[in-house]
Amino acid sequence: MIETSQPGPAAERGYPFWTYLDVLLFFLAMLPSGVLAYGSLWAVKRISGAAAWPKAVDLLSLQFVTYLLWFLALSALFKLKYDRDFWQSLRWNASVDAIGTWTMLGPALAFAVGLAGSALDTPKIRTPMEELLDERTSLVLVGVFASTLGPLSEELAFRGFLQPIVTRSLGPVAGIVIPAALFAVPHLPQYAWSWRHITLIGLAGVAFGWARFRSGSTAAATGFHATYNLTFVLLYAFRGDTFPP
Repeated sequence: MIETSQPGPAAERGYPFWTYLDVLLFFLAMLPSGVLAYGSLWAVKRISGAAAWPKAVDLLSLQFVTYLLWFLALSALFKLKYDRDFWQSLRWNASVDAIGTWTMLGPALAFAVGLAGSALDTPKIRTPMEELLDERTSLVLVGVFASTLGPLSEELAFRGFLQPIVTRSLGPVAGIVIPAALFAVPHLPQYAWSWRHITLIGLAGVAFGWARFRSGSTAAATGFHATYNLTFVLLYAFRGDTFPP
């Protein structure tokens, strides 16, 4: 649930209340979350007798369950160790106007990144995700995921959880740039280790971090990220290709 007040991190003494050990444990928990998700889905397939799911359904189901388990672990950490609410802790708070303003900026950022990609002469790379978009049903599924669960999960992790603690330690510039860099690094294999693509993703991450910093809201950054992603999906749907990345 989105709160209408906007208490920024500076307004509360002792925020963020978690430690770097908590951050380390959270990111390490991604691996066991993925393993448990894979095992759970394998069991569902065996019990249901399904021979195979469509590739897009298979991949997106795995990501969905992985993210669910990952954030359940973080929610449990907040509740059991600190007796804090998950959503309030990650600053899921903003006015409807603030969220709407940042959400409307997503397409502008997408076009700006596209222009930067052209300036860098970024090569066109067909990613594993794009291989799922050849069928209309898969395109719809990927589009929904890319504009909802994908940005929600990434913003909660990098801008909601990581950015506040880095900002507290190193200041707002590092608090924006370091999570943006760490946000970009996992995309390296997806883009054939292309530094141009990762630079562009990092720049987008800086923009999302700026939104988080200025608004004091992870919800606003998520809306910004969601419409950014949605713009590329729509470009792919209508043009058959996208701006890099």
